[in-house]
Amino acid sequence: MLLSKKTMMGVGSAGLIAALAMHSGIAMAQEAQMRGNIRVVIGSTSTGGDTYQNASIVVDRLAEHLGLNMKVDAVGASSAFRTLDRDSRGNTLMIFHDQSYLGHLYGVQGYDDIFEKYTIGPTIAINPGNAYLVAKDSPYETLDDIIEAVGNGETVRVAIQPGGVSEIGFSALKNAIAIEHPGQEDNLVAVNTGSQSDKNQQLFDGQADVINGSVQANEQYTRLPEDDQKAMRFVWLTARQGTIEQALEEGLGQTTREQLLEYVEPNVDVTMGEDENFTFDKEFFFLYNKEMDQGIVDQIDEALAAIYDEGSIQEAQLNAFFIPDFNPSEEASEYLQEKMTRYEEIISNIN
Repeated sequence: MLLSKKTMMGVGSAGLIAALAMHSGIAMAQEAQMRGNIRVVIGSTSTGGDTYQNASIVVDRLAEHLGLNMKVDAVGASSAFRTLDRDSRGNTLMIFHDQSYLGHLYGVQGYDDIFEKYTIGPTIAINPGNAYLVAKDSPYETLDDIIEAVGNGETVRVAIQPGGVSEIGFSALKNAIAIEHPGQEDNLVAVNTGSQSDKNQQLFDGQADVINGSVQANEQYTRLPEDDQKAMRFVWLTARQGTIEQALEEGLGQTTREQLLEYVEPNVDVTMGEDENFTFDKEFFFLYNKEMDQGIVDQIDEALAAIYDEGSIQEAQLNAFFIPDFNPSEEASEYLQEKMTRYEEIISNIN
């Protein structure tokens, strides 16, 4: 921005330098762009899980489009948030999923209100595979059988990882039982454990009747014969019917899209009351330091809009059993806040 002759004449040399610096700063802020090496931290420590896989698909294409060196770093949620807190320059970005606000709703240590503390970036994909399974020889054929059993006073144990995506379906199921069989909901008991392998082991050892899992991690066990100790069956996928319908026809492994649709609403009914059924799509999105320049927010939005418009990223996501789900930052923030409010009601109902 140029200074007028009148402005230049009206200040001394020190004032002129200060004025130039101020105007230069404004110009730089308006033109702020990502530069150098960009670290994208994720809320998982696994390089084999869905968060890393999803982030890598998006970040690789973003790096190529912008001509930048960008690296996905699996540091885990607490470390990711702390790292993001320290860098407002735009050299550190974060990708995570609904756990980032569900952890706060469940009161998990280290999870703040992301809508107050951070800037919410664009959504990028849905993992439609959040699932609940039983052993293949379980007496419970369907989720209705489980609800009915709990309502009749039976104790049903559900292995979950507390405080997030793994627990939200359990909360919804408990809420549905409270609506349909008041006073019996405490017969649905959480077996709090850790990773997916830990949850699987609870089922193998007979310490849980139901486990939270995923299509990606557990589909292989559904192919086993019933007399195998590790054999499982799906009873519920929390995703919306419309989400599963966007998956490739071949589904995943030996389970087709048509078969997966058997485990979502309206075939599986988890009531929230007032003719509304519970569904939950596990969605991935960017988070930014609150002080990061708006120019970088816009830069990423525009780059991803172009990448998704080109179209090849959707193919890569679908082949990995993710559903493409790009929404720019402002729309994503509004949508996710509404989503958080919806699930906060369920969590508060059972606490």
